[in-house]
Amino acid sequence: MRFGILGPLDVRTPEGDPADPGGPRPRALLTLLLLEAGNAVSVERLTDGLYGERPPAGAANALQSQVSRLRKRLGVAIETGTAGYRLVVDPADVDAHRFERLARGGREALASGEPARAAALLREALGLWRGPALADLPGARAPRTRLEELRLAAVQDRIDADLGTGGGPGLVPELRELLADRPLSERLYGQLMRALHAGGRAAEALAVYEEARGTLARELGADPSAELAALHLELLRGAEPSRRAGVPAPLTPLVGRADELARVRGLLARSRLVTLTGPGGAGKTRLALEAAEGPGAGGVCFVELAPLADGSRVTYAVLGALGVRDGFHARGGDAVERLLAALEGRELLLVLDNCEHVVDDAARTVGLLLGACPGVRVLATSREALGITGEALCPVPPLAAAPAARLFLERAVAVRPDFAPHARVDGAPEGGSRAALVDSVCAALDGLPLAIELAAARLRTLTLDELAARLDDRFRLLSRGDRTKAPRHRTLHAVVEWSWELLDDEERELARRLTVFPAGATLDAVAAVCGVPYPEDPLASLAEKSFVEAAGGRYRMLETIRAYCSRHLAEAGEEDALRAAHAAYFLRFAEEGAPRLHGGEQVVWLDRLAADHGNLEAALRHHVRTDPRAGLRLTAALSWYWRLRGLYGQRAPLAAELLAAVGDDVPDGLAEEYVLCLLNAVAGEGDAPGEPERLARADDLLASLEGPLRRPFLIVLWSLASGPRRKADDRIRAQIGADPWGRALLDLGCGFQEQLAGRIAPSETAFARALAGFRGTGDRWGMANCLDPLAMYADWRGERQRALALLDEGLVHVRQLAAPEETADMLHQRATVLLHGGALEEAAEHFRLSGDLARTAGVRDKVATSLRGLGDVARLRGEPARARGHYEEALEACAANWFSVAETARILVGLGRAACAESRADEAAEWFEQARVLALDSPGTGFGERAEVAEALAVTATGPEEAARLLGAAAGLRGTLIAGDPDVAPVERAARARLAPKTYEEAFERGRRDPAAALTR
Repeated sequence: MRFGILGPLDVRTPEGDPADPGGPRPRALLTLLLLEAGNAVSVERLTDGLYGERPPAGAANALQSQVSRLRKRLGVAIETGTAGYRLVVDPADVDAHRFERLARGGREALASGEPARAAALLREALGLWRGPALADLPGARAPRTRLEELRLAAVQDRIDADLGTGGGPGLVPELRELLADRPLSERLYGQLMRALHAGGRAAEALAVYEEARGTLARELGADPSAELAALHLELLRGAEPSRRAGVPAPLTPLVGRADELARVRGLLARSRLVTLTGPGGAGKTRLALEAAEGPGAGGVCFVELAPLADGSRVTYAVLGALGVRDGFHARGGDAVERLLAALEGRELLLVLDNCEHVVDDAARTVGLLLGACPGVRVLATSREALGITGEALCPVPPLAAAPAARLFLERAVAVRPDFAPHARVDGAPEGGSRAALVDSVCAALDGLPLAIELAAARLRTLTLDELAARLDDRFRLLSRGDRTKAPRHRTLHAVVEWSWELLDDEERELARRLTVFPAGATLDAVAAVCGVPYPEDPLASLAEKSFVEAAGGRYRMLETIRAYCSRHLAEAGEEDALRAAHAAYFLRFAEEGAPRLHGGEQVVWLDRLAADHGNLEAALRHHVRTDPRAGLRLTAALSWYWRLRGLYGQRAPLAAELLAAVGDDVPDGLAEEYVLCLLNAVAGEGDAPGEPERLARADDLLASLEGPLRRPFLIVLWSLASGPRRKADDRIRAQIGADPWGRALLDLGCGFQEQLAGRIAPSETAFARALAGFRGTGDRWGMANCLDPLAMYADWRGERQRALALLDEGLVHVRQLAAPEETADMLHQRATVLLHGGALEEAAEHFRLSGDLARTAGVRDKVATSLRGLGDVARLRGEPARARGHYEEALEACAANWFSVAETARILVGLGRAACAESRADEAAEWFEQARVLALDSPGTGFGERAEVAEALAVTATGPEEAARLLGAAAGLRGTLIAGDPDVAPVERAARARLAPKTYEEAFERGRRDPAAALTR
């Protein structure tokens, strides 16, 4: 049996049916025994708990009688012994003990640096509470106080976990409410400060500290703790990593740029677009990073444009830096529109680095952003201006003599700790010292910071006078050359060329070959592609000489150095062979990773593929040009990675280019790969040129494939790309074969098909089988997609705690997949469960958090969904005017595409219900009629939306019999009515009250058998 004492006593049989222990006295006795489940409770303690300090005569006999009645009434085992009475029950079957175990596990996960897991455990623990603890034991002050304190600690631990996963802004209302009851809690003050700061409300965060200091002084005569004071100081300094998306952390202090830094910050205070201009190597990027760090910068997002092959990728680079992903489900739309949606209403400084080679496209993107998003500012670095009206230019000149020398000396000491700048140089005239020679070196390098740093790094192997002599020899011609040439070729090019001359033959060979990796490389990739035996030593040497950066097991060239070395690759006649080897290696790499994306290594391989995303794209482009068959293989191998990481918006043009290269004939043995290429070439908009033909071709080819598919995920991509018009047929079962992941996938598809048909029991069974299958493979994507509908079914039956537990597990999986859109979906589903259970405040907070994530991801439809949810909460609170405002805002947020139609129908239903709440029956009927027409006439609506429309129409039905018939139609469409639905339950009760039971059931059954007729007017 299952027992609940965190609220009114709740006893459930193994089948889940409620069991009644009797009146107040037996309920109190059972509560006392459950507090010590599995352990003996003394007679004295039980009598004290039942009767207080003055038990009646014969209390022991009365207690024995109560125990006997409990045994008979509930069928539970209560043992009697010298130590007292013992209820034979597993503590795990008592919610209070289960709560303590889960809360302890959440606290341990939090301490171990696993905030997502901690949040899931703590939410499950807190979800067990149904009201005040020990409600049937009025005198149990001490144990009640203990449980309430544990509950508060769990709430605060959960808040810490949410802060650790980026949930700060949505926590503010909850924290303020908690502080109102506990105004002396320093931990709550600290959490509120962190939540406000994470939401960009730094001033409010600092004000909270002052509020805490005043309250503690007034009530306790004490100052804030050292921990709270340290947090205050941290916020004063602006340290908030979570609001600095992708901003590199400088490893060294900025030298000699105080004037320029002050000017940049001054310009940023007055202008929304500031562009740092100057020659390559002048330190524009470093200056931009420092300016973004300054006070008043607010949220910052850093976008590196140097790796882009062409300007068409600028928008996607910004989306990627913002963390915007398209998600699991097909979603078309223009990338610019998606970017504008992601930045709508946000306060952000966007740092666009290295714009020069994509300056036209960068300028267009910046112009659109500044025009549409008033809270966005842009700090760009480029060798030429963007040329936009209102642009403030800040030239970054070479360093003056004194700061240039200081930079050289700091970097020199870093590589040679024994370097003494004021020591005499052998053979120098009187007064000649290293300081004077440093000045001459810096002058020869034109004061360019990158050139100075490269020169100082060479002091690992050269003396200062040797260095000075070589610089004089190497730069004589270039320093006095053609002034019309680009600065890079007069200065920085010379520095890199000089550095190149210092490499030995083996190092030069590897350096030029490394240029085929646009995104850096692992040691294995270098060994396989570059053809250099034992590359560890030359790689280490190149890293020491600043030709490559080594970090996290990867080697990457600075872009300037890579551009210089690639010229030598072409001159050596090695370019074609190396690019072919690079493409072949990454084809093997992708094909090795593809099957691992379906199992326990899913997250690891997603990260590995993401780290080499630029290399994989370069390999695919090479294959498109030179070997379309290999291009089809690579496209197929990457298709599931693209889907899981939400990158399908970027792959459509390249897939279309590959299709053109392959031609109309399907290559032998590559039919599946060809179908995947067709699907990848579909943008998801439904009416794009050539899209219907590609989908039809994919359908025909898929129908012709026999036997088990080598790539069963093809079925998923096909169904997502095809939209709601197509459903899988019987041939798919044979195409899936016996692969465990494929069988789980088949069960997942069957679950959705049964769901669409309104057959709940077989649908739930299929989802449960699929979940078990995906658990067996370790696929988080599969598990999340099963847990969501299983939670929905549990909610429909009224099993709210089970639904929340399933969703919490799903949230862990989608967060591990770095999928904000799917996280928003699950938070919305969780909010719906809470709403059905009457937890309106918590539901509202979930809806808000879901909307925030959807807004960050640039998904307008799901922003609309969250707004509708807030409207539902407001309406159920008795605030119809406020609800109507949310619904109207939701309508505006809906995008004009087929998958937003269902959401629009639900919003119209909400508007109708709000009108009903204000006694405007005619207006309500109009809204419901619009929803009915939309639901019946649009292919984008399914059983769920039509069921909700039927339930809404029952509100304004002409009589109770029609209401019963419409409720039956809803049950027929969905498969059931939702237990405890606060909108439907009152309508059902009213209809039953006005009809004879038989009449109600007959009308309900007519609607259930023919829902279409009930909805047709």
